[in-house]
Amino acid sequence: MAVTSSFASVRLPLAPQVVAAAPSLLAQGGVAPRELGEQPTTGGARPGPVNAVPGLRSPGVLPVAMRIETIELDASIEQQQIVDGVMQNPSGPFVVAWYKETGRLGEASNNVVLAGHLDYWDVGPAIFYDVWKLEEGDRVEVTGKNGAVFVYRVDWVQAYKMEELDSATIQEIIGPTPTENLTLITCGGTFDYATGEYEERVIVRATRITG
Repeated sequence: MAVTSSFASVRLPLAPQVVAAAPSLLAQGGVAPRELGEQPTTGGARPGPVNAVPGLRSPGVLPVAMRIETIELDASIEQQQIVDGVMQNPSGPFVVAWYKETGRLGEASNNVVLAGHLDYWDVGPAIFYDVWKLEEGDRVEVTGKNGAVFVYRVDWVQAYKMEELDSATIQEIIGPTPTENLTLITCGGTFDYATGEYEERVIVRATRITG
């Protein structure tokens, strides 16, 4: 069975624009998936900013692995891309996808966007199944291709209903940010068997710390 993209029904804005996390995105409480469905989906992303002046800043480091001790997550990271404004799904249930159009590790201002499956057809719980359990202050470690470990601290966790994900909201969630941020995306809420989609998306925003 084919796996569909979480934001497949939402066209992503392609014009780069630097935005900060809006206060309205702050979590007001715990976020939990309520029911597993037969067909998993995952999150979405949009292109990040383009460096118009060569050498203006470091190009950053490609992410290759991540670890979150609090939810016992240890995963490799693959590269995916955005095709016609739609993010392509991670290739399997236990790999995390990074989108090459988004930020890289160590860039002074950008948003590194990672997505993973909540569950998977004929597998069950997948790599981001427990992401909704993250809380403010939890530590996320992402390893770069150069072997360096970039440490982030969770700022907030929020669930969004699909109807809330208009272009402006998507831009706030996964658009470029003025600081070094990390955004994790997976599914949540109830699975709608009529549409083959979960009714919510769970978003985690974290900010890089020194160690």
